[in-house]
Amino acid sequence: MSVSDVLNETKPKMESVIEDLGRKLANIRTGRATVGLLDSVSVDYYGTPTPLNQMASVAVPEPQLITVQPWDISQLGAVEKAIIAANLGLNPSNDGKIIRLPVPPLNEERRKQLAKQVHEIAEDHRVAIRNVRHSSNDALKKLLKEKLVSEDDERSGLEEVQKLTNSYVAKIDELAKNKEAEIMSV
Repeated sequence: MSVSDVLNETKPKMESVIEDLGRKLANIRTGRATVGLLDSVSVDYYGTPTPLNQMASVAVPEPQLITVQPWDISQLGAVEKAIIAANLGLNPSNDGKIIRLPVPPLNEERRKQLAKQVHEIAEDHRVAIRNVRHSSNDALKKLLKEKLVSEDDERSGLEEVQKLTNSYVAKIDELAKNKEAEIMSV
């Protein structure tokens, strides 16, 4: 293993953290109904956690309404429970055949809560990037200890890992800032 191997392993790991951040931010609502709001909802389907979109039809008939129609009507209660448990700020109403989720317009307080949630998610992902940096640095130090690389190579490898870390943290900050601006705009 060499310094370039460590760097080549570091970049895809950091890239996957950015992809995960993108998925999580897409689930935060911005005041209009989208089927993506329910992507994170998992329903206990006969003892197996199943994504909602794999067991029900999810539609947006109006800009402020999401409808969920389970293919197995007996699972209506479980679907409703899962939506409530997902803590999306939506109150499902069940008429025995279909679940309606009115998406209320965001008030100032809810916008601030969502912005705070964006900050928390971004911070979790910054920590994940730092953890990748830490494991890469440990791998470089181990290579030095085993005398597989020189001190200069190890030092330049550590600097490269830090540059990668800085660039990915900047990407996280940019994504979070854009999402926050999207949430706060009326």
